[in-house]
Amino acid sequence: MSALVDASLLADIKQFGAADVSACFSCGNCTAVCPLSSNDGTFPRRMIRYAQVGMKDALLSSKELWTCYHCGLCSDTCPTQADPGGFMAAARRYAIANYDRTRLAWTMYTKPVLATLIAILLAAFFAVFMYTSHGPQSATSLAFFQFIPEGLIHMTGVVVMSLAVLAGLVGVVTMARGISRREGSRRKSPRDGRAPGARFWKALWVALGVESLGQRRYRADCATVQEERPWYRRRWLIHSATMWGFLGLLLATLLDYGLSLIGVKATGTLVPIWYPVRLLGTVAGLALVYGVSMFIVDRLRREGQAAKQSEASDWTLLVLLWITGVSGFIIELALYLPHPPAWGYWVFLFHVSVAMELVLLAPFMKFAHAVYRPVALFFWALAGDEAKENN
Repeated sequence: MSALVDASLLADIKQFGAADVSACFSCGNCTAVCPLSSNDGTFPRRMIRYAQVGMKDALLSSKELWTCYHCGLCSDTCPTQADPGGFMAAARRYAIANYDRTRLAWTMYTKPVLATLIAILLAAFFAVFMYTSHGPQSATSLAFFQFIPEGLIHMTGVVVMSLAVLAGLVGVVTMARGISRREGSRRKSPRDGRAPGARFWKALWVALGVESLGQRRYRADCATVQEERPWYRRRWLIHSATMWGFLGLLLATLLDYGLSLIGVKATGTLVPIWYPVRLLGTVAGLALVYGVSMFIVDRLRREGQAAKQSEASDWTLLVLLWITGVSGFIIELALYLPHPPAWGYWVFLFHVSVAMELVLLAPFMKFAHAVYRPVALFFWALAGDEAKENN
């Protein structure tokens, strides 16, 4: 079967922060030392060869691109210092940009000045939009949600989340179709491409429960690369705290909104800290702030291969996450003071604006890993199951 060759592929990937992997002579050392590599997933070596020979479609439709966690062992031991781990990270950015039909991701990754301007203007737009409908600064328990109407926040949130989900679905479908076609062409047994129910659900559980949420391979197989760090600084723990913190805050927000719809509790009503939804939001917020803060410290200290080279897009995501988490706690403090302080209203407006921006930009930044990686892990688990059946 013939394959189209894109001569500009390697040059394009370099725009996303990749090192010059032309120094790589395919010795295979990176694959040999990688704790996650297998007979069916010979990365990073195979990915680098795809880029060197211009096999764009093969690169974008490779599940192995997303099964790498950038532990850095391959880059530490590369004899030509080609930085294969850094290349894999850049190739994932390149893939996100190609899955996106709007080209916004390409801009966010390759034009840092313009991307920063977009982020600032987007936050300003949300702030001005919601401020135009602001109410009085009252002294009630619902003060902030009367200053910026609760209904406006919810409706804006629904629109923003719908746009983000739509953009994410388009990218996921594009990615999944590419991987599915590639996996179908590589099957050794005459299957019709549809997994039986048992294998499908098993692969889905492995991708979502075991790997994405439990991070089994990240904790176990990549652990030797992280042994020099104390347990509270391990990358898998920091990654988990950030991911679980964000998901917990999202769940708390949805539950709070749901309770307001059925008349149990109006959004913004003061409740004890041990109130289930409040407690969930507090714990999740602490986890998010801790995880993001540790990521920022690592990048400032340049500790570990993943943090040695930081792109502007990495900082944009971390800053937005950190601002959202910290400003949320400041608002919580302001709510429980005897009288809502004047500064609390403006922090609330700032918090809501940045949170809206974060959700809207999620499919176009590194946060998109949370969507694309599980899809790749699903195909990885499915392929592993099929391999066992064929042997």
